[in-house]
Amino acid sequence: MSGKKIGYIRVSDKDQNENRQLDSMLQEGIDERDIFIDKQSGRKFERENYKLMKRFLREGDVLYVHELDRFGRNQKEILKEWDDITQNIKADINVMDMPLLDTRMYKDSLGMFVSQLVLQILSWTAEKEYDSIKKRQREGIESAKARNVKFGRPKAEINDDFINVYNRWKAKEITATAAIKELGIGRTTFYKLVNEYEDNKTTDE
Repeated sequence: MSGKKIGYIRVSDKDQNENRQLDSMLQEGIDERDIFIDKQSGRKFERENYKLMKRFLREGDVLYVHELDRFGRNQKEILKEWDDITQNIKADINVMDMPLLDTRMYKDSLGMFVSQLVLQILSWTAEKEYDSIKKRQREGIESAKARNVKFGRPKAEINDDFINVYNRWKAKEITATAAIKELGIGRTTFYKLVNEYEDNKTTDE
């Protein structure tokens, strides 16, 4: 039974670009309407568009993922979802950068054994890579904290830089937008500091 080509794309967060994965699927002839994209961690499969994709997936369809770690990064969950799609839904899966992980190609027992072995190894690797990334992040944060490195945006305050920009803005030498950009703060924060500074000036007077 032949069915539709379905694409699934995942990037880790909203700042990452999915175009590389999208382009490869469009070149494969997958209709853009049949490509589902999530922008969140691959540790769990509780992803909105992944779940939506599975509801659309039918027997005979082929699910395309660019790389196995775009599918997921938890070995146990990867194997569980793989079996659910191939055994229960009876759709095929094509991991585009790994020809051995194309369930259409290996229907004999030896081929299935080899592809399952590769799947086990790669899913284990994806999970270990995720754990390694998280470990390096934790170690980096702990090391930075030990050196008293501050995290996050510095607290906006009235200092010499602000007063200088404020005076130029008040003299209409620069616009509020230019002042905000120069200080690197938000519009609300800028006017909050303006009010605070002007209140203090009035009190001093």
